[in-house]
Amino acid sequence: MVRLRGRSGARSARRPDGRRVRTAPGRTAVASGRGHAPAVERRGWFSAVRSTVGGRSVAGQVFVLQVVIVLLLVVAAVVALVLQVRYDSTQEARNRSVAVAEAFANAPGTREALDDPEPTDVLQPRAEAARRATGVDFIVVMNTDGLRYTHPKPDRIGRTFVGTLGPARAGGVVVEQITGTIGPLVQAVVPVEDPDGEVVGLVSAGITTDTVGGTADRQLPLVLSAAAVALALSTAGTALVSRRLLRQTHGLGPDEMTRMYEHHDAVLHAVREGVVIVGDEGRLLLANDEAHRLLDLPDDAEGRRVLDLGLAPETAELLHSGRMATDEVHLVRDRLLAVNQRPTHLRGRPSGSVATVRDSTELRALSGRAEEARERLDMLYDAGVGIGTSLDVTRTAEELAELAVPRFADYATVDLFDAVLDGGQPEPATLVRRCALSGIREDAPLYPVGREIRFVDSSPQARALEGAQAVVEPRLDEAPGWRAQDLERSVQVMEFGIHSLIAVPLRAGSLVLGVVSFWRSRKARPFDSEELALAEELVARAAVSIDNARRYTREHGMAVTLQRSLLPRRLPEQNALDVAYRYLPAQAGVGGDWFDVLPLSGARVALVVGDVVGHGLHAAATMGRLRTAVHNFSALDLPPDELLGLLDELVARIDQDEGQDADTAPVTGATCLYAVYDPVSQRCTIARAGHPPPAVVRPDGTVEFPDVPTGPPLGLGGLPFEAAELDLAPGSRLVLYTDGLVEDREHDIDEGLELLREALAGAGRTPEETCRAVLEARLPDRQSDDVALIVARTRALGADLVAEWDVPSDPAAVARVRAAVTRTLEDWGLGELTFATELILSELVTNAIRYGGEPIRVRMLRDRSLICEVFDSSSTSPHLRYAAMTDEGGRGLFLVAQLAERWGTRYLPAGKVIWAAQPLP
Repeated sequence: MVRLRGRSGARSARRPDGRRVRTAPGRTAVASGRGHAPAVERRGWFSAVRSTVGGRSVAGQVFVLQVVIVLLLVVAAVVALVLQVRYDSTQEARNRSVAVAEAFANAPGTREALDDPEPTDVLQPRAEAARRATGVDFIVVMNTDGLRYTHPKPDRIGRTFVGTLGPARAGGVVVEQITGTIGPLVQAVVPVEDPDGEVVGLVSAGITTDTVGGTADRQLPLVLSAAAVALALSTAGTALVSRRLLRQTHGLGPDEMTRMYEHHDAVLHAVREGVVIVGDEGRLLLANDEAHRLLDLPDDAEGRRVLDLGLAPETAELLHSGRMATDEVHLVRDRLLAVNQRPTHLRGRPSGSVATVRDSTELRALSGRAEEARERLDMLYDAGVGIGTSLDVTRTAEELAELAVPRFADYATVDLFDAVLDGGQPEPATLVRRCALSGIREDAPLYPVGREIRFVDSSPQARALEGAQAVVEPRLDEAPGWRAQDLERSVQVMEFGIHSLIAVPLRAGSLVLGVVSFWRSRKARPFDSEELALAEELVARAAVSIDNARRYTREHGMAVTLQRSLLPRRLPEQNALDVAYRYLPAQAGVGGDWFDVLPLSGARVALVVGDVVGHGLHAAATMGRLRTAVHNFSALDLPPDELLGLLDELVARIDQDEGQDADTAPVTGATCLYAVYDPVSQRCTIARAGHPPPAVVRPDGTVEFPDVPTGPPLGLGGLPFEAAELDLAPGSRLVLYTDGLVEDREHDIDEGLELLREALAGAGRTPEETCRAVLEARLPDRQSDDVALIVARTRALGADLVAEWDVPSDPAAVARVRAAVTRTLEDWGLGELTFATELILSELVTNAIRYGGEPIRVRMLRDRSLICEVFDSSSTSPHLRYAAMTDEGGRGLFLVAQLAERWGTRYLPAGKVIWAAQPLP
């Protein structure tokens, strides 16, 4: 039974053992006839400790908890120390094994002993002496194949070493933990190098972890002893603290203390709420100041029956009944009070009830507005997450309209300047285009998507665009400026039920990109100033995303334009190959894939495919630079491997120049394949730098990937490139491509090559049919990388179109060559070219006889032009010069250059070819 008198009087309570306790508010005092505290003291030390350890009191529970915590900390410290010691032991073993192995490998005489016919006789005594001196378990010297020359156990000399040797053969150091025949150990393998840096042998040193791990075992007893002492001291200290706590709580258990303080907690902590305590007879025992104010209680309300206090009937009945109540709302005069009540007689407690009273008048008024504000914040959050998911201007505008309907407006439209859609700068006073329309119904009489609109000056949208400020029209039926836009359509809009409008400019910095209109029809209440602020915030967030999409569209267009301008617009005319090609850019961004077809001297044709890894303007610009360089290098008639070598040096120089500028990225990952096909010999020479291998489709339909040596990507340097020669029968198809065709996120390159083989096997015979079949079979729905594809079907220059003569090193042979040339030109129907051809060949053959070396050969080819070639074994090339009036010679090449359309020199492994081409009549 609890009885409280007044709002601050003393309180009396009865303990379960029959003793009466009297306490003032905010204090606790437990008393019996002689006082409870002296009785606790008379229990003695043993009684106090037993009560503490028993855990029934608060002090006992605190004691047990602290002991457990201390024990856990001690155990954790011991475990951590042991682990640290063992870790240090392992590190010591690694360091010692590496140090011993390196010292022995670099010791004087070790390298020379490896060259001795009997290295074991020299090295075994040294290794054993070093092992005993350093304390390791073994020192093993071996050759690069792992064959042991030394070992602590002689019977194992000559066997293969067990361990990893690859990195050591390459000049590195290997340290590994293994379990050998002598137990867990750490072993290191280091190379023995000659003065030139070549690895001529290996040295391994190892030590078992038990050898260096004894420290942990020796320290463990000391650590455990220290932990036991710490635990004992902590337990004693905890017992003293718990004994003091036992005296201060007078031996009360948790339930007793909770029962003692239950009513005081209700009063002390319900500062902003009214607290009412009612006894079992329905009498008011306690009411704080807040309860007196809210319920308008009289000053002498304590001790009186609740039903006699003049309260509202429902409120009085609730307090008198003592039943459970949670947030029951009662009208007391002009206030809405939320009442919470619970009985106190549950689980044996004194009868009665405790009620709290809270004024919820203002909260009820604000709850609706708070919910509305929360919804608006959620919408702004969703706008930040859901708008701008793509770098597409139109899609971003659609996301804005879809988000606003129906959470903010019933209809939303987005109108943008045409220049914005193309990535350009918006131009005021121009037409806008409706890019997005979203609404609760699809039959709204608003301008449709795609419609070009010119807003009149009096319309809200025009005013918003002009002043760059949002405009609200609460009632459209009272807005003549809006109706002037389209009188007929405005009547239809109002008859449809749309009655309120907010027009907000899409502003990104100083640029106005367009205007967003929010329309209301379902709610009768027009837009207000708070909703105007929300609309401005919503559009401001969307404007950033639309401007980003605009900028991306502009840069993407520039990159695509640059890339298209750098790729070949049409293929050159030539007879050696029938070529078809495809170039497909990636769905997002532009890449650095490129290709080219280059006619060469001697009716030959070069095919080039390259790839610059990455996307964007830098990749496209780099691609253009490499394509231009290949054009220039191909004019030198270099073999494919030499051309790739020059291209590799160029890329390295580009990287070196751009590496000094922090704003530019180096050319990383550039690959290239260069192939030269000769229709006379029907042979193709190919070299590649980090590029996928070519595919060859034979005339019978067989598909193969020839073994062309792979060089490193361009710009790495250090390794030469190698070329491979392929004999291609007429009608063979040579397929060149970039990695975007055979490699993607779902397939690796091996699987992609196999799929390409299947596509080529089922393709038609023409290059166009082959390109179409390959792309239909291999391209994904949304490709992530560029694809460049060239299919070239080979042709042969028939023997009847080739004439060749061996020329002796005799000036008299020039006349015979002229006669043979004349006959051949007559047979080919090119008699009108006889004079110029005789003169050209006479000069070239005379120079070969005079300045060159044997053998000397002359060849004429009839292709798209008449080609004359003179071969000699000299590597010295003639130079064109202008002879003075007094010079007797020096005019031969000048005449050749005047008579021929083009001329030049092509170097071969055993000499050179000087050629000249004349157009056919």
